[in-house]
Amino acid sequence: MGDGSGFPGFHSHSYDRDCSRPLFRVASFSDSGDEQERHAPSPRGRSQSMSRTASSKVAAPSRLSPSMSKMSMKKLQQVVDEKSMEDEEMELMKEKYTKLLLGEDMSGSGKGVCTAVAISNAITNLYATVFGTCHRLEPLPPEKRSMWNREMDCLLSICEYIVEFSPTVQAMPDGSTHDVMATSPRSDILMNLPALEKLETMLLGILDSFDKPEFWYADQRNQSFNESKKSFQRSEDKWWLPEPCVPDSGLSDRMHRELQQKRDQASQIHKMAMEINSSILSEMQVPLSYLETLPKSGRVGVGDAIYRYMSSGDQFSPEHLLNFLNLSSEHEALEIADRVEAAMYVWRRKASTTHVVSKWENVTELNADGDKNLVLASRARSLLLCLKQRFPGLSQTTLDTSKIQYNKDIGQAILESYSRVLESLAHNIVSWIDDILIADENAKKGHKIRMQKQVFSQISPQR
Repeated sequence: MGDGSGFPGFHSHSYDRDCSRPLFRVASFSDSGDEQERHAPSPRGRSQSMSRTASSKVAAPSRLSPSMSKMSMKKLQQVVDEKSMEDEEMELMKEKYTKLLLGEDMSGSGKGVCTAVAISNAITNLYATVFGTCHRLEPLPPEKRSMWNREMDCLLSICEYIVEFSPTVQAMPDGSTHDVMATSPRSDILMNLPALEKLETMLLGILDSFDKPEFWYADQRNQSFNESKKSFQRSEDKWWLPEPCVPDSGLSDRMHRELQQKRDQASQIHKMAMEINSSILSEMQVPLSYLETLPKSGRVGVGDAIYRYMSSGDQFSPEHLLNFLNLSSEHEALEIADRVEAAMYVWRRKASTTHVVSKWENVTELNADGDKNLVLASRARSLLLCLKQRFPGLSQTTLDTSKIQYNKDIGQAILESYSRVLESLAHNIVSWIDDILIADENAKKGHKIRMQKQVFSQISPQR
């Protein structure tokens, strides 16, 4: 894709244009000149002079002092180690891109997934590798930070070659003009990719800001399980996460304000990433396999109770409906989301037989004509949005999974997976900060009770 690289995105190194090999900046070895001289065809006289030069090169190290020899050997070893690490890194990148281009089918028979799905899986797997074991508010380890930056640069560099053509007028040196087709980044990539990169920088900056916090985690100071439970009660669904610990008197006001500010920032980032992800998914084509599984009527899909609430009256409140359903777990919420989304597409398909709707987000004017299917489809969409806001960690619906699985647009695959992993990271940061704030609140309550008991013991009459 780029000059001198067999794979896209290798911008961090310089490469041989012919063989796509890294050009390492290394000190000249004592036998490097001999290697070139042995392979280079030269006249007899020149070979004799070069042999004398080579013999002098061999004899030169014998005149070095022992300390100089040790320094030279140390530098040479460092160069060799750096070269071996870069060779290993290059082989690893080649292997990953080979699997990517083969569509995760190592047989080479062409039965693998399409390129868009392979790239989406690569971004998802990279996020799981780098952030899958990170459960604390602390800077990302340098090796994981380097892996994330290096491989994301390679994957995102594909977007540089996804362009669209537009007619433009080009002025020639003689003053004449010609109509030509100019290339520019595709509009959805041009709008969303810089925003996602900015959100990523902000999220990593939040983690970097907790390099010297006032809190710690239970295993960092050999805190026992019982001691950590004094200031923090872990919920059952997070039993495997490390438990945060704070000083007995709680965090300082400065740290508390900083945590609250970082939480608000991460929450806003989560909403923005979720909005971008929803917009990308809405632009993806609905697979035919999903449409074939839709129920015959929307009422059968959502159930009688939800249908009566959605179809009765002119005023519809998705918040009141969710309060009526009283969903207690994300599993129940995901089930309701699948049913409502399926019913929404049933009502849209029925409405499309009588109306031509280019954007289903703009059906307000069409609602005035009394088409009940349009009204129900609009209310189902608002119910879905409210449901996702109430359960920010909700898994992908059946339709979203189907769209990602059958999507063939590489640009949409990159934007969707990129926004999805940033949405997950932002949600985790908010959850980690909430754990710290809960531990701080409990510690301050305990400290206040202890101080009150101490004052009471001082003023109470002694027997």
